Amino acid sequence: MKRLLLCWLGITACRAAAIPEAGRFPAGTGFVARRVWIDGTSIRYIDSGTGPAVMYLHGLGASMYAWRKNLAPIAAAGYRVVAFDNRGFGFSDKPASGYDNGSYVRLVVALLDSLHVPYAVLVGHSMGGAIAAQVALAHPERVRGLVLIGSAGLGVREPILLRVGRWPVLGPLVLALRGRAVTRRLLEATYADPRKVSAADIDQYYAPVAEPDYGRGLHGVLREFRFDCLTDQLEHIAPPTLVLWGEEDRLIPIALGRTLAAGIPHAAFLSVPQAGHAVQEEAPGEVNRLLLRFLKDGLARVPGDLATRQTRQYISSTIRLIKRDREA
Repeated sequence: MKRLLLCWLGITACRAAAIPEAGRFPAGTGFVARRVWIDGTSIRYIDSGTGPAVMYLHGLGASMYAWRKNLAPIAAAGYRVVAFDNRGFGFSDKPASGYDNGSYVRLVVALLDSLHVPYAVLVGHSMGGAIAAQVALAHPERVRGLVLIGSAGLGVREPILLRVGRWPVLGPLVLALRGRAVTRRLLEATYADPRKVSAADIDQYYAPVAEPDYGRGLHGVLREFRFDCLTDQLEHIAPPTLVLWGEEDRLIPIALGRTLAAGIPHAAFLSVPQAGHAVQEEAPGEVNRLLLRFLKDGLARVPGDLATRQTRQYISSTIRLIKRDREA
């Protein structure tokens, strides 16, 4: 046990130095990071441009850096773009609690209120997609449209590392074993072509990971957040919705994307070839093109067979399998 503890201390002590604050995104861009106090949490955010509001919600372990290739093109097209580091991630606060689904929904609505945004199109990736959809369920009047990119919400079998991360004693120790090399491997796993991940990308993703409270925030999310929150709720999502997936997503299967789109009343499903889970980072040009088409022209025509009994039966059977897999 003593040898194991010494090994753990050695690994955590040898973390690479993170990039300095002056080099953190959005440094070197036309954007400026600001802070706002919401529900006892300091939230770091970007708010730029004029026109209809588009708010971006990043995924698990990410930050607003995940949208670095998407914000400027949408702002240049005549939209107001808002992105933020969610509670527990990036350089926003990482308190001991406040990571349940309802708390994240309240935070999004409070941020809209603080920026005097009456309603917005919510663009959510992975965990951020689940939060965006839940905002639409709880406050449909605040959501003009939804874009769910590689979205969580139906639940998937989690890697053993995340399951162990929930444990009360061992979990924090496991989550403390995070270095630049681990960050690189996890980031590369979200791409279809890992060679597209640059050293600068690794630096930006690693910078918040090196923060002392990062493990506490991640442990809080794994303990409190329900990643299967949309399982019985799809038919109640009212806003027009674009479901967008990377065809080589190895983290959340594309079949779940099709199930999402089929279950939401006013939804269309589109996929991007040769892209993985972080499709908005790996194929930003195509994602931006599809997003702008959605913003300007509304939904692509939804195929009629999405409403057929066969499709509804497929949704029901898929959700049953998800539940059975989760209970196994």
